Amino acid sequence: MTTVFPVGSVGHTLMQLRGTWHDSVELFHLDGTPLVDDTQAGSGTPGQSPFDNLVYIDFDGHYFKITNVHFRGRPALAKTFTGELKNGVLVFDAMGPGSYENVGMSGGPGILTFSARTLNQATDVYIEPDFIIVTAPGQRTRHTVLYRNGQATRTLTAKGVRLSPCCDERHPLDPRGLVGEVHEPKFEAKIWQHLV
Repeated sequence: MTTVFPVGSVGHTLMQLRGTWHDSVELFHLDGTPLVDDTQAGSGTPGQSPFDNLVYIDFDGHYFKITNVHFRGRPALAKTFTGELKNGVLVFDAMGPGSYENVGMSGGPGILTFSARTLNQATDVYIEPDFIIVTAPGQRTRHTVLYRNGQATRTLTAKGVRLSPCCDERHPLDPRGLVGEVHEPKFEAKIWQHLV
């Protein structure tokens, strides 16, 4: 039985986002000029721009998994994040020891924001609010602002097209090959460890 969520709710938008996506990603300086490498900006996954990701999004009405896989423009790398819907809000599993609580909130129909529930010492270290908008059936835009040590350092914009409504197997573009699990073990960062 499929869970039915009210239009505009977090669960409803997550249902729209399920599947396998191709994201074309570009980085920018704060003034909008292209940024060719965000290593100095303090990115969590630094590298060249532009680049392309496969994005696998699983949501069963309660549990959520998302895996981003670089397949062009950067060395192959896969990262998985997980969470669950609690009281209508997506609550991500801890991103590492000392990390802030990352949650998914609704901005209305087809709009999500992934960001900290509370600003604190952990968000002073690193935070990257993620704004996702379903722009048409099978199309989305994702925009982030990267903050390191309390300062905005760069923006990122990804334009996504859904390749498949499901993600139960790896896509042929996946540099990891066709055999194996779609999702990796949950990613954990150590950048907040000194706060524990």
